[in-house]
Amino acid sequence: MGNEFANLEGLQVVVTGSSSGIGKAIAIELARAGADIFLHCCHSVEKASAVSEEISQLGRKAEVILCDFSKVDQLESFVDQVWSKAGSIPLWVNNAGVDLLTTPDRSSSYEQKLQKLLDVDVRSTLLLSRYVAKRMSEGSGGSILNIGWDQADRGMEGESGELFSAAKNAIMGATKSLAKSYAPSVRINCIAPGWIKTYWGEKAGDYWQERVLDETPLNRWGLPEDIAKMARFLLSQDASFITGQVINVNGGAYC
Repeated sequence: MGNEFANLEGLQVVVTGSSSGIGKAIAIELARAGADIFLHCCHSVEKASAVSEEISQLGRKAEVILCDFSKVDQLESFVDQVWSKAGSIPLWVNNAGVDLLTTPDRSSSYEQKLQKLLDVDVRSTLLLSRYVAKRMSEGSGGSILNIGWDQADRGMEGESGELFSAAKNAIMGATKSLAKSYAPSVRINCIAPGWIKTYWGEKAGDYWQERVLDETPLNRWGLPEDIAKMARFLLSQDASFITGQVINVNGGAYC
């Protein structure tokens, strides 16, 4: 470990929303690359602790930090807390987002869902990116990675399509502007996942299983590990000439 492509040996990384799904996969993959990980969750302490233990078994350090990103006054103090523990952070992943599909939030009104997405997905990603990039710029620089959605700028029918398009387009657009604001010392990119088999995908009915295969030329669901491997590359020095990009990881859909 540590001598291969996209080596992150000895670096420290923050991965928000890393107790399950894509965030968990990213945290574990970055640990495999040699990094020590600061995990983040809002409520899922038990799950995050299990991820921490898995990372420890890989021979890397991991620590869980709690923060409710819907509370705007907690965001800068979260960054302060991380810096006080780490000294400095060269790599940061903004993965945290609201789950409107598999949690009680799925029963919320359209207006409530929109507000939660704006508060947690959009506001926290933009503000954390600014707080973190400023600190990185004052030090030795770094790399930030955000998470979008491959259908956000193409459109998808239905309530979820409308809501997630609004949120993820905001993140994808902000990534490009942030990258210009903080260049050349900080690189900021975004991954736009396609159909990824997280918990919702595992439980989705026959209609969705067939639709995913029909819309994906590689004829399979993506896995959280597919996103994690791209994250590892984009955060590493092997991607040192890449910034301001939104990169689809979607099996060729809409190409």
